[in-house]
Amino acid sequence: MTRRELDTAGITDPGLRADYSRCRTLNARHGKTYFLATRLLPVERRPAVHALYGFARWADDIVDDLDRRQPPADRDRLLLRLEHDLAHALRHGGGGEPVVRAVADTAARHRIDPGLFAEFMVSMRSDLSVTDYPRYTDLRRYMRGSAEVIGLQMLPVLGTVVPREEAEPHAAALGVAFQLTNFLRDVGEDLDRGRVYLPADLLAAHGADRPLLEWSRRTGRRDPRIRAALRAAEDLTRGVYRDAEPGIAMLDPRTRPCIRTAFTLYGGILDAIAADDYAVLHRRAVVPRRERARTAAGAALSILGARLRHRHPRRPAPPVRGTMTQGEEATRWTTS
Repeated sequence: MTRRELDTAGITDPGLRADYSRCRTLNARHGKTYFLATRLLPVERRPAVHALYGFARWADDIVDDLDRRQPPADRDRLLLRLEHDLAHALRHGGGGEPVVRAVADTAARHRIDPGLFAEFMVSMRSDLSVTDYPRYTDLRRYMRGSAEVIGLQMLPVLGTVVPREEAEPHAAALGVAFQLTNFLRDVGEDLDRGRVYLPADLLAAHGADRPLLEWSRRTGRRDPRIRAALRAAEDLTRGVYRDAEPGIAMLDPRTRPCIRTAFTLYGGILDAIAADDYAVLHRRAVVPRRERARTAAGAALSILGARLRHRHPRRPAPPVRGTMTQGEEATRWTTS
């Protein structure tokens, strides 16, 4: 299937094909929900989405360095090197890393604004030094580069049936909704990395704070103040989903099922968190595999039905002889 995707997308250079395949592997390994939704895209659009995901994942892994093998100063140098490599590749092509070569090619093919990648790198570098956010407005500034720009990068690949600028606010909101969902799901893991993405003003409104989260993570004990704050974070995130949803109808009909499926699956993570009574400090909430498969299967059936209707348009039943003139029959045919 990888070969078919690359062939259909017109990616013929052997080295570049290997670069895109590397990005696809990163997507399949680390972004299971996202990858499942991507399988619903038209074949020729998938490599570009894999490239965008693969590059973002590569940068994120430098920042997180889960094995703690690299001290912060070394991670800063690696990220700066990646940033320079990307900037050069976006202007001239090529690149030192497979993910850079693939994403630069994608940006050129789909005319993605290079400034969106620059904003993304700014947010990635801030993760090396910023460990919490006093207010939600501070978090939103961070998410401009870490989430909104991802939605905006995707938009030229997905295509729209309205002027792109009309769809952009919804695409940006969807990027934020997905990231807020991840933040809520990963509160415990982020604490282990020394970060809190729940804004302090939201926590304080419910009597919680960072030390209380750390205590709960360390001891495994629950606290009603934490639960109330997490519930508020869920409510806030669902509001962003509502802002994003109208944009799905603005997309190319061939790409809508993919985004609708991602919308449903990520929303399902919020449902799983609530069903587990907001125990995200102690275990990760997971959408059951059967439910994910059912959602994807329903989307696949809708895609198949749309393709069949396109290939085999419904023809009217032949008229009873003598009840319709040839002109009337022609009119019925062309307007049905």
